[in-house]
Amino acid sequence: MKASKHSPRALLCSVLLSIPLFGQAETVNWTNWLTGQISKHPDVMAATEQAAARNQDAEASEQPLYNPELSVGADRTGSDNNFVAGLSQTIDWSDQQGALKDKAKLIRLSAEADLNEAVLAQTSESLFALVEWRAATRAEEIAESQQHRLNALLEQVEQRQQAGDLGSTDAELLFLSLSQQLSELAQAKAAVDRAETQVRERLPDWRPQDGGIPGHIWPALASRVDNDNLLDHPSIAAARARWQVLRSEAEVVSRRATASPTVGLSGGRDGGENLVGLTFSIPLNVRNNYSAETRAANRRALEAEARFQALYRKQQYDLAGARAAWKRYDTQLSRWTELSQGRVQRSADLLEKQWQVGDLSTSEYLQALGQRAESLKTGIELEKQAQLGLIELLSQSGELITPFQQ
Repeated sequence: MKASKHSPRALLCSVLLSIPLFGQAETVNWTNWLTGQISKHPDVMAATEQAAARNQDAEASEQPLYNPELSVGADRTGSDNNFVAGLSQTIDWSDQQGALKDKAKLIRLSAEADLNEAVLAQTSESLFALVEWRAATRAEEIAESQQHRLNALLEQVEQRQQAGDLGSTDAELLFLSLSQQLSELAQAKAAVDRAETQVRERLPDWRPQDGGIPGHIWPALASRVDNDNLLDHPSIAAARARWQVLRSEAEVVSRRATASPTVGLSGGRDGGENLVGLTFSIPLNVRNNYSAETRAANRRALEAEARFQALYRKQQYDLAGARAAWKRYDTQLSRWTELSQGRVQRSADLLEKQWQVGDLSTSEYLQALGQRAESLKTGIELEKQAQLGLIELLSQSGELITPFQQ
């Protein structure tokens, strides 16, 4: 993997792995809009700045380790003016700079992985919020439709009661059903309001008229990743990069423990005579050989490696669980769709006709309408869970976003 030098928006990913020809233009437009919205979120902007700062840290690590030192001195002895000037340079005897350059490369990879991890999290949360909002709006539509139907039914019951076709019990049953529906409608609208605020928090320029995730997006979503490919998952890549950075830091600390000599050259005049001097100095690591620092750095690297292995292992199980859950919901959704086949949509008119001719009592009619509404809500819930499951699967596999490559 090479460190990205592109803009943060280029690091945001295409939501699709493949695009159907019939929806390619619409998909590209919506994907570009989504990535633009995600790039504006404060969490992603903060991660972008953090990545930029770490890239500067990497650049700093690549700079020469020691600067030359200039020394100048002057004095007067009797009538003689004495002076001396010297130049010294510490030598990187153990090639610390080479280890620091290796560390800088890993810092850049770590910064990119952390940014991708932040983008993946924000993309997942944004798509989750859009799915929840869409399901809430559909449930609200069902509640409103149910209330309108009950209101119309109440007028018919009152008319038939006046004509003597129905008794007062029917009107009372309808009143109780309508009262309950008012509460359900209020809850449905409150759920839409909550879902809308969640979407607005994650997608700054989103408006309700923009809708949810377009229908042509879903057929193109698929998961092709298995456990062997999980090392490319942003979270796993970030953990692996942190381990490698600490491992390289341990190497830097080890080389730093080796004494670096300093060589100096000086010249001047003393008592009217020219002076030329050569100096050589080296720290004597006798009282402290810095081995404790080296051992501590190695331990930190081992800790990071263990955490990487633990996260990698956990991710494998999370991926398997997400795939199993999505398959369960997707299977049940397919079964529900097969069973309904438009029957639920047509059943309302059929039930009303049966009630009108007396084949159904008012209580049976109200019960059937309630069951119809529950069936519709079941379909919405199954579709929502299947879509959430697919997003979770793609998030756990790391396929939800794929960095643009050039």
